[in-house]
Amino acid sequence: MIPTKFIHVGEIYIGVKPTQINTVLGSCVSVCLYDPVECISGMNHYLVPLWNENGLQSPKYGNISIPRLIESMVNVGCQKYNIVAKIFGGANVLDVSKEDMMIGRKNILIAKELLNEHKIKIVAQDIGGTQGRRIMMQSDTGKILLKYTGGR
Repeated sequence: MIPTKFIHVGEIYIGVKPTQINTVLGSCVSVCLYDPVECISGMNHYLVPLWNENGLQSPKYGNISIPRLIESMVNVGCQKYNIVAKIFGGANVLDVSKEDMMIGRKNILIAKELLNEHKIKIVAQDIGGTQGRRIMMQSDTGKILLKYTGGR
C-alpha cells in the first residue's frame, strides 16, 4: 500500500518515494510539480498570493510558497528544465463580486506569473469556477485525480 500525505494551508511536500499527496482547495491554489526523469513530484497549498512583508515569510503566501516548492524539487535532485506544472484551485467559493475580494483569481495569477518566470511549463490546470476541489497526486507518476466539492 502506498503511503499518503495530506497537506494543509502553508505546507509543501516533495514525494521522493512513491506517495499519494492529497489536499482540499477552495480559493486556495496548489501548484503540483513533476519531474518525469527523476519520477518525483511536489505539491504546495497556499492561501493568499502575496506576502506583505509583515511577519514571517510563510508558505501560506504564493510568492513564498512557489519558489520554495521549486527550490525543494531541485534540492532533491530534480533539474528545473525537466519540471512541469499542473495548477488547481482558485475558486470563487464565497458569494463575493467585488474585484478586490477575488482572492482565487489573484492566487491563480501569481502561480502563472511565477511559473513563467522560472520557465516551468504548465501542462494542465483546473482553476477558477465556484466549486472547491479535492486533488490526489501520485508522486512517482505525476498523475492527478480531481474531485469537485460543494459549489454554489
